[in-house]
Amino acid sequence: MKFIRVDMATKQVKVEGVPQKYAGLGGRGLTSNFVADEVKPTCHPLGKSNKLIFAPGMLSGTSAANSGRLSVGGKSPLTGGIKESNTGGTASQKLARMGIKALVVEGLPAEDKYFVIKVTVDGATIEDAPKETIGMGNYEAIKVLQAKYGSKVGVAIIGPAGEMRLTAANISFADPDGNIRSAGRGGLGAVMGSKKVKAIVIDDTGATSVPIANPDAFKAAAKVFAKSLVDHPVTGQGLTRFGTNILVNILNEAGGLPTENFRYGRNDWANDIGGETMTATMEARGGKPSHGCHAGCVIRCSQHYVDKEGKYVTSGFEYETIWGLGADSKIKDLDLIAYMDHVMDDIGVDSIETAVTICVAMEAGVIPWGDGKAALDLIEQIGKGTPLGRIIGCGAGITGKCFGMYRVPVVKNQAIPAYDPRAVKGVGLTYATTPMGADHTAGYAVATNILKCGGFVEPLKKEGNVELSRNLQIATAAIDSTGMCLFIAFAILDIPEGFNALIDMLNAQYGLSLTADDVTELGKSILKVERGFNERAGFTKYDDRLPEFFDEVCPPHNTTWDFTDEEIDEVFNF
Repeated sequence: MKFIRVDMATKQVKVEGVPQKYAGLGGRGLTSNFVADEVKPTCHPLGKSNKLIFAPGMLSGTSAANSGRLSVGGKSPLTGGIKESNTGGTASQKLARMGIKALVVEGLPAEDKYFVIKVTVDGATIEDAPKETIGMGNYEAIKVLQAKYGSKVGVAIIGPAGEMRLTAANISFADPDGNIRSAGRGGLGAVMGSKKVKAIVIDDTGATSVPIANPDAFKAAAKVFAKSLVDHPVTGQGLTRFGTNILVNILNEAGGLPTENFRYGRNDWANDIGGETMTATMEARGGKPSHGCHAGCVIRCSQHYVDKEGKYVTSGFEYETIWGLGADSKIKDLDLIAYMDHVMDDIGVDSIETAVTICVAMEAGVIPWGDGKAALDLIEQIGKGTPLGRIIGCGAGITGKCFGMYRVPVVKNQAIPAYDPRAVKGVGLTYATTPMGADHTAGYAVATNILKCGGFVEPLKKEGNVELSRNLQIATAAIDSTGMCLFIAFAILDIPEGFNALIDMLNAQYGLSLTADDVTELGKSILKVERGFNERAGFTKYDDRLPEFFDEVCPPHNTTWDFTDEEIDEVFNF
């Protein structure tokens, strides 16, 4: 295994052995420890001192189901704190099979031009980016790069938003079909843009299989693990059939579907944009209701959404995006929402951050509530770099400040996603306390609050939710280190054999004897490292708070955000 360091200031590439400290880490565990060790917490995120690190998970590149996730780490220009952003696509498995434990991009070039970093089994080279890709949308730019470097290469790329260094810019990754997956949250696309890296091309020609210390034991454990995913009703049925958008009607019924910029938790038209309607639409038009974002996915919660003529529009058409542009913005046209998702992928912005920003713009009277065509125009302005587009492309917090808004749903300047914290209190605590800024995936309490996976904790009451958020944040940090999709949690929370099989696979691959306690300790250690970085960057416990407008009642349950500061501070009491 090796580290590859690419210095954009000197154009030097170094291939190094893996430092002993990082030998037992992967994914988020590796990115967060690396950033904490090598990035000055008080540095400017777009300056010379920040670094980008791309790290496959510990199980990436193996035959384990759903092990194709990649972690991207750095200091976030959106939050000012540490950031790990997670993605599907082909990059993680390719890097792992090439024996690359981490790719690090550092320094700032003096030249005012963009580059491509080409990664092969022999190391990496820095080349001038094809001129036609500059300013080009991601879909066409990926085609240009795959035409030049090979149709099967992995691609990580920034769109126009990243080139402009807008703080909602993401890093997009080609999936097995050449479509787009994203390391969406935290603005790391702006960091890549600051380093003048248009794209990273990963050519794994000549790569060998990932070494497994005990192949027979690994194969046996992998079989048990995959079976647990297929057998669980969420990962084997609900997500496979309806995608994550199955949650629209579920959260609406639970009174936790934020509507009109978090004024209400329920509306009477949710089914128009829900997963059942989405799947029926795709089936009628010849789309793909079930599709994997990387090789080896058995959950297959992605899809190919197509228009009325059967033409591809978007993949990874997620609940959070549909909620933000649908329920929260009061836009009821699923086709228009899908096209907006396509445009956001093309210009390279985080769909959650941008959707919430559209709501803030509606709140400010920039465009009317429910006006999908006006919302699309705002998104397109991001790609054009108009003054208003640049404001929108920097996220909800900046947009709220520019228009003098009070009702701005952010924590640590990152937009709050698609679950009302007053009606799903466990996830509200995760929003408040995760080092990543508001992020449902950092401790997905919806699983237990709403879907009743791993037991049940009442979502409308405070009791048990501090412990729930704490335990799920610890578990998630560990899962993010394995290269596994977060959705495996639904199954392993309920099926002990699945959880044990995950540990058995790690032990078989590396010749270890890890226990469940070791996994827990790994998660705790990662969170402590991340919080330590943020503290050194200037964060305090008072940054672990929701916006004060959440003291308003949320219909239909008329609940409020009623946790005291002392109760919130207990989440990380471990």
